Amino acid sequence: MEANIRSLAVVNFSQEKGSVEIREIDLPTIGEEDVLLEVVNVGVCGSDLHQWTSDHSWTVNYPVVLGHEFAGHIVAVGSKVSNWKINDRVVSETAAIINPNSPLSKVGLYNLDASRKGFGYGVNGAMTRFVRVPARCLHHIPDQLPFEEACLTEPCCVAYNAVVNNSPIKPGNRVIVLGPGTIGILCAAMAKICGADVAIVGIEKDLHRLNIAKKYGCEVIIGDATSWANERDGLGADTIIDAAGISATLKIALDLVRPNGHITKVGWGPQPIGFSMDQLVQKNVTLQGSFSHNWPIWEKVIQLLANGTLNVKPIIGGIWPITEWEDAFEKMHRGDIVKSILKPV
Repeated sequence: MEANIRSLAVVNFSQEKGSVEIREIDLPTIGEEDVLLEVVNVGVCGSDLHQWTSDHSWTVNYPVVLGHEFAGHIVAVGSKVSNWKINDRVVSETAAIINPNSPLSKVGLYNLDASRKGFGYGVNGAMTRFVRVPARCLHHIPDQLPFEEACLTEPCCVAYNAVVNNSPIKPGNRVIVLGPGTIGILCAAMAKICGADVAIVGIEKDLHRLNIAKKYGCEVIIGDATSWANERDGLGADTIIDAAGISATLKIALDLVRPNGHITKVGWGPQPIGFSMDQLVQKNVTLQGSFSHNWPIWEKVIQLLANGTLNVKPIIGGIWPITEWEDAFEKMHRGDIVKSILKPV
């Protein structure tokens, strides 16, 4: 490809609130183990919004192109890349930089390696036309899976890890999901796939997103979910998935979970917790964190998307050209829609 190609990109350029703008950037230079990916669609994540509003709790390598939920096709391959070719339809994992010698990486848990750096905060992401991607991050997507759905593989993998890998959900269990954002709704959908009875909880301003959750067969609750949690035998829900972006919802989870039950915390919240954890002890509750995903999760989720078991179409609120990124961000931030998708131009 011509080295002088320049593309528009959504760039987060400082830690000041609102420090995101469209800039022109150079064509990335790929290494011998990389591919150059032409992005067809890229999803807007809650973490992109948090960097835009500067209320995130992770280190950002400014300036950086946002975007880590993306799908496209390969337009160039490095000299040492095998098993990938130009025009392959692919999605990419988020772990752009890992330490292959880390004990965690050696057992496939590179997502938990402290030195890991991801697209959109550690290195340039995919809210632009071309992105450099290590070949180890790639996964094939079948022809029947549209790019606008495939680009949401990443949040689906977050939900799969939280619900399937990190929660002991069995058919017939009662599961409550706190927070009807993208991850919360996908966690609820995944719990339904596992055979659970699922309720998802929000507040009045979440009504539109809660109605989207109804399409997945979930009970929707505004406010207090105590009566639903206790409906079966008065003891509470088997599992609580805390997908809200604040720390305080952990107290709600402790109130709603049954003795010997399980709480999985997947939502980020930098605020300190201002309450006693005695309920955790008294109820003999398991509290489990869930972060990110790894290679086998991606392969399973792609299969679920491709065969229609997991349908992401209900959460897609629209597709915007990259030049209209701010409208796409605003609509998600206000809760008007669940998920915005951008299309580079």
